Amino acid sequence: MRICSLYSGSSGNCIYVGSNNTHVLIDIGVSMKKVVAALQEIDVKPEELDAILITHEHSDHIGGLGVFLRKYGIPVYSTSKTLEAVSRYKNLGKVDMGLFHGVEPEQSFVMKDLYIKPISTWHDAADPVCYTVSDDNHKISIATDLGDYDEHIVNELSGADALLIEANHDIRMLEVGPYPYHLKQRILGKRGHLSNERGGQLVRELLNDHIKGIYLGHLSKENNYPELAYEAVKAELYGNPYSNDFRDFNMMVAEREQRSEVIEC
Repeated sequence: MRICSLYSGSSGNCIYVGSNNTHVLIDIGVSMKKVVAALQEIDVKPEELDAILITHEHSDHIGGLGVFLRKYGIPVYSTSKTLEAVSRYKNLGKVDMGLFHGVEPEQSFVMKDLYIKPISTWHDAADPVCYTVSDDNHKISIATDLGDYDEHIVNELSGADALLIEANHDIRMLEVGPYPYHLKQRILGKRGHLSNERGGQLVRELLNDHIKGIYLGHLSKENNYPELAYEAVKAELYGNPYSNDFRDFNMMVAEREQRSEVIEC
């Protein structure tokens, strides 16, 4: 299995996860042109995709979906409430609704040789989820737009060979920045986004002795810097029995405007 963050950030998100036989996207919040170009760089043709998994209906996660579906007709999977919200997205345009397939939170489903599990999160959306994708030997966990997490989410994400975990904002930058008060409170709340420190605490809980790589994702353009996110998360890892040398984990910040390094499991 492998994972590649194609685009990640508050302006648009798209993640590729696949095996030799199965290829899926998680979210498609950037243009079709950008997604196709990034897929070509990792030798995946858009026609080869088996599914698009949607975490929730916010535009930075579905902004490119309508155009992509009209061109390639790839099946879309998410919770029924999310798909209903997606269908009302003003920029979706006309698409074949037969491509939409509802799944149940907390219940795994099979996609060829992959097992996919949507896990409920607390984000301020219709029915948001994060995902784990696994085969018989490996597991990849992807969790952004969390707001916060609990023991259940930790248990579901644990044991992964690769992670993509949210490190959205620096709390101080957000507090003194230009956002209106209500938006600051939304981001800081349990239905908003994980700070660098809270994201680092989640990574710390998920470390194990077989992780091949970690992406820090969904960084805010206005309230974070890649170097700041990296160092803040790194600081939270001290004391974990697996974190004596964090470089063993191949930790990196997911790129905003281009694909990141592929993590092979």
